[in-house]
Amino acid sequence: MNKWIAMIIAVVSPTVFAATASAAGYEEAAQTINALMRTHHYNPQELESDAYKRIEAATRALGASAASDEEFISGYNALWRGGPFSHVRLSKAQGSAAELAAHLDTLTLDEPGATLRWDGDTAFLTVTTMMGLNTIGEINAAYDEIAEKGAVRLIIDLRNNGGGAFAVLPLVAHVLEKPYDAGVFVAQKWNAGNDAPPTRDDALSVDPWAGWSILSFWNDVTENTLTRITFQPAEPVFEGPVYVLTSAKTASAAEMAADALKGSGRATLIGETTAGQMLSQSIFDVPGGFHLSLPIADYYSLSAGRIEGAGVSPHIASEGKNALAVAMKK
Repeated sequence: MNKWIAMIIAVVSPTVFAATASAAGYEEAAQTINALMRTHHYNPQELESDAYKRIEAATRALGASAASDEEFISGYNALWRGGPFSHVRLSKAQGSAAELAAHLDTLTLDEPGATLRWDGDTAFLTVTTMMGLNTIGEINAAYDEIAEKGAVRLIIDLRNNGGGAFAVLPLVAHVLEKPYDAGVFVAQKWNAGNDAPPTRDDALSVDPWAGWSILSFWNDVTENTLTRITFQPAEPVFEGPVYVLTSAKTASAAEMAADALKGSGRATLIGETTAGQMLSQSIFDVPGGFHLSLPIADYYSLSAGRIEGAGVSPHIASEGKNALAVAMKK
């Protein structure tokens, strides 16, 4: 469960369906999946594409043909390899979506999410997920040690970070000397009344979001027309040079971090363009005992525009596996 949860910035539906696994149940599940997507996707206009309509039709066909949970789940997820947008996944439910919602803000992962090592006066902070209270604590503790030992430079490794949630906050905040407006989440309420993405002025017209918990994010991102993300500095502040290592596996909230560190001018990015999978997903209960994750908000960087489908480009291009060696020469 932890590794799967670590991919989520989620808004959870409170509706809970009874589990009714059967051959006939897969048709009902397929119908519900398509209905949930039509109801909750951040921009229903994107569902009018030929690519999505093919997946929608294939989902109905899968519901009619699947003979087991494994076949239904693997078949649906296979449809989304190379799909028209990211953050769609079907899984077997372990409890209800409401129960998962109650768990995430107190989640502690089984393994460290952030580790710190040293080479002389260079600090290396490797962050493999943005999920988990332990990851947040590990990042804060790392910056305390960085300040105590007087690091001259900091290398942050996000090459294997697939995203998560709010460990992004301390990771960025401890290198800022002043507040930084990073971007804005855009959900159905904006897209229902606008044919274009928000401008910078639109984004700055709303107050910065101050929840910084998964539970409040779930509530606010769909209720607000726009949800503005502003990073505030946090003590101790590291003022030295920062290098961020990226790869094509750097995704979701890790892309938000990379973009904010780049856009604020506080870091040099080295490596590959990131995955381009920066949406906020929601998880919903589906008949038959399944969970469907689908995207309920898009994200626009104020410095670089939309990240979904584009990724965050590095200052210095390098194969991901060579990025650390390049950074060490700086």
